[in-house]
Amino acid sequence: MPRYRMIVEYDGTPYVGWQRQKNGHSVQTALQNAVLGLTGETVVIRGAGRTDSGVHAMGQVTHVDLSRDWQPDKLRNAVNAYLMTAGEKVSVIDVQAVEATFDARFSAIRRHYLYRILNRPSPLALEAKRAWWVSRDLDHEVMNAAAQTLIGRHDFTTFRSIHCQATSPIRTLDRLDVSRTGHLIEIRATAQSFLHNQIRSFAGTLKLAGQGKMTPQDVRAALDARDRKECGPVAPPDGLYFMQVDYPDDA
Repeated sequence: MPRYRMIVEYDGTPYVGWQRQKNGHSVQTALQNAVLGLTGETVVIRGAGRTDSGVHAMGQVTHVDLSRDWQPDKLRNAVNAYLMTAGEKVSVIDVQAVEATFDARFSAIRRHYLYRILNRPSPLALEAKRAWWVSRDLDHEVMNAAAQTLIGRHDFTTFRSIHCQATSPIRTLDRLDVSRTGHLIEIRATAQSFLHNQIRSFAGTLKLAGQGKMTPQDVRAALDARDRKECGPVAPPDGLYFMQVDYPDDA
């Protein structure tokens, strides 16, 4: 069966998350329904990452096996037509035919996320559900200094959900940078894989550092404690974006 790799963007606000669930409508279900409407085939679309309810994506990668060959651009356009008709907040950006050995999840070598904070006194209108509004002034330089203490291979028990299903809390964090442009603070994270709620846990803890409630040394001590109680409050999903996935054969 031909296999297709799709890059997908979505507004996570109306969905229970990426993965199909019994308690509501998911991004995975929206895509599978579109393929069913187009081809008559009941398929399982695999994603590179399982984003939570309210989390957005600009570069989620998926793969799907279909019974017939499609020209990639025609498949993209046809799936998008079904998504639009259904009123879904999901768009297929690109489609490529790939080898049967390609797996959106297991072939990935790096994942890139962005967390957005709008740091200003006024509440959000256009950016509502697109960023975390923090009205109290944040020092992004202190946040960035604190972020650097987390780089490397560590036991990230402090920064993962108690519901995380990963067999090990050990991960290698390649990048965690904090920058600011005007009112917008961006936290960018890169690793091969992340734990459940890891980036939102980082964001909540770094916010405390930006408010002067934690020092960079305190953040490192929280990491070393390997204790969930030492983590700051988990940041809301609104500001989190799944940006990109890297694979060995990418140019």
